[in-house]
Amino acid sequence: MENYQVLLYYHYVNIEDPESFAKEHKAVCESFNLLGRILFSHEGVNGTCSGTKEDTARYINYMNNHPLFHEMPFKIDPSDGHAFQKLKVKPRPELVTLRLGAEDVDPHEITGNYLEPEDFYQAMQDENTVVIDARNDYEFDLGHFRNAIRPDIRTFRELPQWIDEHKEKFKDKRILTYCTGGIRCEKFSGWLLQKGFENVNQLHGGIATYAKHPATKGQLWDGKMYVFDERISVPINQVEHVIVGRDHFDGTPCERYVNCGNPDCNEQILCSEENEAKYLRGCTHACRTHPRNRYNEEHNLSTDEINRRLLALETETIDTTM
Repeated sequence: MENYQVLLYYHYVNIEDPESFAKEHKAVCESFNLLGRILFSHEGVNGTCSGTKEDTARYINYMNNHPLFHEMPFKIDPSDGHAFQKLKVKPRPELVTLRLGAEDVDPHEITGNYLEPEDFYQAMQDENTVVIDARNDYEFDLGHFRNAIRPDIRTFRELPQWIDEHKEKFKDKRILTYCTGGIRCEKFSGWLLQKGFENVNQLHGGIATYAKHPATKGQLWDGKMYVFDERISVPINQVEHVIVGRDHFDGTPCERYVNCGNPDCNEQILCSEENEAKYLRGCTHACRTHPRNRYNEEHNLSTDEINRRLLALETETIDTTM
């Protein structure tokens, strides 16, 4: 039974003392038995949390009656349990980390044109349109809009530099951009306008809203959407499911993310259960043989068993190169 819900929300609004606000809000969330990650800054709030249907409904009602957040929409997913292990409510310098300094963007003053899901769906099929994914590369690799551009970035703050280096690709084009819930696009689209791009549009409500729209039903999305909680991924396209993720080790279709067993690496990799065991969850040989490999510790593997699996990999490599 799906007796729990996961909430995703954000709102750009001036908060004078985010540190005190975060402390007070944590107590509110605790009173509603919520778990999750909620960030406050002078710019507003960016949050995702989970709880029972009753507790999340109480929280939504609380926020709807708050003078700063009464206009804030919530994106709601059903869940069979908590999607987080802890509650973290923290103050931050920025809601989304772009570190633009003097070029910082206030979405209240400048942001791209909002496109509702139906309009975004139609616009994607225009030959003079480019679709830019405003998320990180590992999010894109799990799922994305068909024919979207994949910026070669590990973090959101790298996106402006990447655009500067590839701006000729987008010259005189209609630009569409999207992200998980919409918050990153609010700033990114505004920055694009600030840099001189003219026809800049963003998916209103992000992928999370597009997935549930009755007209689009998530169409033209391939793969799954990466989420920053215990679920890791959620389905989007209600009409057809196309797997785009590829296993880190053999390139076969895969939608299962794990963290590299080496705690000093911790790289997220797409990996089947079979290959996780075969490669000891190490993304490289150095990670597989790391003395603190977490896979080996979690499965209480003996030195003999570890060496047996490593030898099998070496033998396999020799056989395939002969």
